[in-house]
Amino acid sequence: MTTNFNQTSLITNKELRKVFTRSCTLDAGWNYERQQNLMYCYMMIPVLKKLYKDDKEQMAAALQRHLEFMSCTPHIVSLLAGITAAMEEENAKDENFDASSISAVKTSLMGPMAGIGDSFFWGTLLTIAIGVGVSFAQQGSIIGPIAFLLIINIPGFLARFYCLKAGMRYGVKFFGDMSQSGIVENLTKAASILGLMVIGAMIASTVNITIPLEIGVSGASEPLQKYIDQIMPCLLPLLTFGIMYWLLGKNIKTTTILVFLIILSCICAFFGIL
Repeated sequence: MTTNFNQTSLITNKELRKVFTRSCTLDAGWNYERQQNLMYCYMMIPVLKKLYKDDKEQMAAALQRHLEFMSCTPHIVSLLAGITAAMEEENAKDENFDASSISAVKTSLMGPMAGIGDSFFWGTLLTIAIGVGVSFAQQGSIIGPIAFLLIINIPGFLARFYCLKAGMRYGVKFFGDMSQSGIVENLTKAASILGLMVIGAMIASTVNITIPLEIGVSGASEPLQKYIDQIMPCLLPLLTFGIMYWLLGKNIKTTTILVFLIILSCICAFFGIL
């Protein structure tokens, strides 16, 4: 079918099929700086070409939006693609639409979606698939690898397909019918707050910096880290993040920052500072 998704939508099933197919390549261009951004942008290109084929500036801006940081479970990323596609269509139709809300919504949703998707597909379904596959393989049966591939891939492809349809339908209905009611602005604000909360939680849980030095008199010394934690837990990770953010604002390359951190960590570890 090549009919429109609905009577007023510019995006047809042809573009959606391309997005679905390209979603299978999400991790093919993974990089340490922005992770899945290259292939997510590749996913969105069929939609963007349809919406902005006569406006090169809008097309360039849209491509830049979707080259931002992306990290999501590949099996359900099509849900996010459907929602952002609907928002891009609204942006193409309405010159007063706030294009920055597309990035805000995408950034805020990718984290919770990845948490749910990773827990189900990588934490639960993969374990089941390995268990079933290994049990057959130990008996020398060819069913082992076949069962593994079917158990992990059939739900994955079904999720990609239905998530894309649900995302597009939800996005079209919500942003088409509610854009004039102020809900979009409230959602964008809430999404920004949620995104900041997720980033803060990630800093506290993934950045681990401690100072092993002790202060006090002999026999009654206490770790310096204990006093720092009493002042504010995770203070050192927060300060480190703040410095990295400031350096990025000075247009210093992430590779340069990464190399500097590695060298600094080695020096501090050698002298027992961190």
